[in-house]
Amino acid sequence: MGQKIIIGITLGDTNGIGPEVVIKSLQDSRITDLCIPIIYGSSRIIGFYRKAVADAENLNTNIINSAKDFHPKRINIINCIPDSLQIDPGQPTPESANAALLSLERATDDLKEGLLDAVVTAPFNKSNMADASFQFKGHTEYLANKFEAEHSLMFLCSEKMRVGLVTTHTSIADVSKEITIDKIVEKLRVMNESLKRDFGVVRPQIAVLGLNPHCGDNGLLGDEEQTIIKPAIERVLAENILAFGPYSPDGFYGNNSYTKFDGVLAMYHDQGLIPFKLMSFDTGVNFTAGLPVVRTSPDHGTAFELVTKNEANALPMLSSIYMAIDVVKNRRSYDEMRSNVLKVRTFMHGKGTDNVEDLIGKSSEESAN
Repeated sequence: MGQKIIIGITLGDTNGIGPEVVIKSLQDSRITDLCIPIIYGSSRIIGFYRKAVADAENLNTNIINSAKDFHPKRINIINCIPDSLQIDPGQPTPESANAALLSLERATDDLKEGLLDAVVTAPFNKSNMADASFQFKGHTEYLANKFEAEHSLMFLCSEKMRVGLVTTHTSIADVSKEITIDKIVEKLRVMNESLKRDFGVVRPQIAVLGLNPHCGDNGLLGDEEQTIIKPAIERVLAENILAFGPYSPDGFYGNNSYTKFDGVLAMYHDQGLIPFKLMSFDTGVNFTAGLPVVRTSPDHGTAFELVTKNEANALPMLSSIYMAIDVVKNRRSYDEMRSNVLKVRTFMHGKGTDNVEDLIGKSSEESAN
């Protein structure tokens, strides 16, 4: 547990703000006290964007051929993008999309091999990636496929709120077709487990939002709340998952009800992301729950219009690195507790229950107190 966590960092679209926010987030030498960063990209690209970042001379880099060769006190770089790459700041090109893919593939290969503890991904442009024959709608779908995760969840997290999505990159016209009882149940299971294992919440309470205005007004404006969402909530309640709702989103956010819950499950992209970004734009993190590995990403896009202006905000990238570190630590603690049930029983001094979840939950509460 005293070993520093190894974080792989991708550059995203090399003509977007990814390289700049990576440089800015790593230029404080204290970051290497918390983790061992490994950038998957190109020392040439880092050198190019470094010129546009104030005080970036403090970036102490080290070029390595393999993640096994990391230097524990430097910013390590694996050159997996060819030096022949044409850098066109602010312009989405097939070359920059291909560079993003090369960075992502090499980092996730090392993550799968166990050479990294987590990956933090800089943003790429989805339409640009599609033009480069990227077969997925985004990082979330790619990683779920890469790690053969049957169920995953796009989970937007900050200190103010955590919001998961039933449907992710789906057009509004298709949202209602994709929402089913089974899908909502699946997402609630993933969120509940993630809140416990990744965020240390002992007994998570989850709010479920409705789909239609005013939650359908008893069927006048749509019946998905009655026929799909409520039955899904009832099913998970029978599994001892504390899910409540459905709640009408406008009132739920307007009266700050979100503050009473550990997580919120939204039905579609903008229903969850608009309020999240209003409250957490500078520190929002996109976390992929349900994977056997840890992946985080800043909750913003490529912002081509800001490239080389030294205006890109690095706080979301820095928050993503910090969250990756925290989630790795939380998972280790959670798994350690469950692999040593006898130790938990000893800790409880014979307070007596045969329910392991109760034992661990109570011990966690007592430790917190």
